[in-house]
Amino acid sequence: MWDVEEDAVHTTNTSGPKRAFLIGVISMAGSAVLMGLSPSPARAQHEAQAATAEPLAAPATAAQGKEIVFDRAKGNCLACHAIDDGESPGNIGPPLVLMQTRFPDRAKLRAQIWDSTVANPESIMPPFGKHGILTGEEIDKIVAYLLTL
Repeated sequence: MWDVEEDAVHTTNTSGPKRAFLIGVISMAGSAVLMGLSPSPARAQHEAQAATAEPLAAPATAAQGKEIVFDRAKGNCLACHAIDDGESPGNIGPPLVLMQTRFPDRAKLRAQIWDSTVANPESIMPPFGKHGILTGEEIDKIVAYLLTL
């Protein structure tokens, strides 16, 4: 049970592992806010714009997305990211694993591919959608594939 008094949160009737777990959850939530993981109004607006920049592909298939991801002349994701069955992957970007866990909101993943510099102004990932490197339909196919990893 949680009691809120004068901007302080106290636990009552909680001890041992359960208390440690709750303290850990609170610490992680605070760290997320401090690290800027909570969306700013500008970031939220960007994600909404990127999600609707072009109509979502119908249907966006994972197989077509994989072709684009592995195509060295198109998406070229392997230049920077390790992907489970990719050959000669790069290690500049994070490995593309557990994508549904990392991006439970499809629109946020799409926004990241559309223009990663909104979430991280110092990102070296090309803004694929913003610069017209990939179409909205191609990005939707890539998202469909990445969410299978």
